[in-house]
Amino acid sequence: MSKKVVTMGEIMLRLSTPNNEKFIQADEFDVCYGGGEANVAVSLANYGHNVEFVTAVPDNEIGECAVAALRKYNVGTQNIAKCGERLGIYFLESGSAMRPSKVVYDRAHSSISTANVTDFDFDKIFEGVDWFHFTGITPAVSDSAAVLTEEALKVAKKHGVKVSVDLNFRKKLWSSEKAQKIMRNLMQYVDVCIGNEEDAELVLGYKPGNTDVRSGDLELVGYKSIFEQMVADYNFEYCISSLRVSHSASDNGWSACIYSRDAKEFYHSKEYSIHPIVDRVGGGDSFAGGVICGLLDGKDFKAALEYGVAASALKHTIPGDFNLVSRKEVETLAGGDASGRVQR
Repeated sequence: MSKKVVTMGEIMLRLSTPNNEKFIQADEFDVCYGGGEANVAVSLANYGHNVEFVTAVPDNEIGECAVAALRKYNVGTQNIAKCGERLGIYFLESGSAMRPSKVVYDRAHSSISTANVTDFDFDKIFEGVDWFHFTGITPAVSDSAAVLTEEALKVAKKHGVKVSVDLNFRKKLWSSEKAQKIMRNLMQYVDVCIGNEEDAELVLGYKPGNTDVRSGDLELVGYKSIFEQMVADYNFEYCISSLRVSHSASDNGWSACIYSRDAKEFYHSKEYSIHPIVDRVGGGDSFAGGVICGLLDGKDFKAALEYGVAASALKHTIPGDFNLVSRKEVETLAGGDASGRVQR
């Protein structure tokens, strides 16, 4: 049964170098649109849920292009404000093998960073909504965006909406100290907390023990302990972390873990070996979208986690920010068929 979902954040113009070129080599860029919460919105719309994306874009042709990119994938856009100076941009240099990908942001004075509460009717937006998703990126964009985020959360909870967050620390946007000051306060509104080991440490101040993603050593006992502390501190219904083992930019191990407050149980998913990676940007968002879909569908927390991991593993094979796989494709992989055989 389709559920009503709202996500809120910044949609950006993405300019990426073709064929794994370095910035200095590129004479042209591949163009698409994306951004954390927009990526989650597209995933959930693809899975058949009724999704509205809340943001602000400039009242010009580039803003319209961003809106059109969402409409193409059945994401609702009626709550997008037309205001501000410009659409944010990010440049992506796609890495390969031992050369990492690089992102350069050009988002100062973007529309969402200057939007305020009066640009949105949150009571109308959250009427009849089942789920609200945001990330730590939006409050990092500007002080006014942080205020906007908290106002949205207050109204969402007033309407009885379940709330998820992807902590998503971005060191190019704010410091760990400021992130903790803002985000710890916002956790009072959150039911489902998603984030990797770096996010938990830099955004909320928790450090998993003996975990080094570069060495491939993932100490799951450390995650269980941290999740238990997070649940005790914030009463989250679920704490969830993706687990990425980066052998190289082209070769990652990918799994996830979850802790259920009510079941008092920790669970680690199956692990996928993703090689070669086509595009890992948006991988975490596709994971969040998959887990949220599983929970909205009424799956138990273990099945919901497996759905999210499978969805995200598939996203790594798709160029662009958006995860464009179908429910059937996710269910096939989650069910154990990773053969990649041609379907005729």
